[in-house]
Amino acid sequence: MPRIRPTQDIRPLADFRANLAAVVRQVQRTKRPIILTQHGRSAAVLVDAGEYEALVDRAELLEDVRVAETEIAAGQGASQRRAKAAVLGALRR
Repeated sequence: MPRIRPTQDIRPLADFRANLAAVVRQVQRTKRPIILTQHGRSAAVLVDAGEYEALVDRAELLEDVRVAETEIAAGQGASQRRAKAAVLGALRR
């Protein structure tokens, strides 16, 4: 996801409402999220749908890695040889 440009990517909610179509086009074109503020504080983030999907995919992958590391630390892992044999066995069925 491209870096946020504070001068372009932080907008008051009232400005977003007044320029909804233009703001959505900006997000789609630049792939940068827009931070919406309300009463001077961050309230929401508008993100391109494709960028959101990629972000969720990365978060899920990181969670899988965290779970795997926890299992390995607890001695629940399998050797590469055993894992390969199990995968090849499943593929042959």
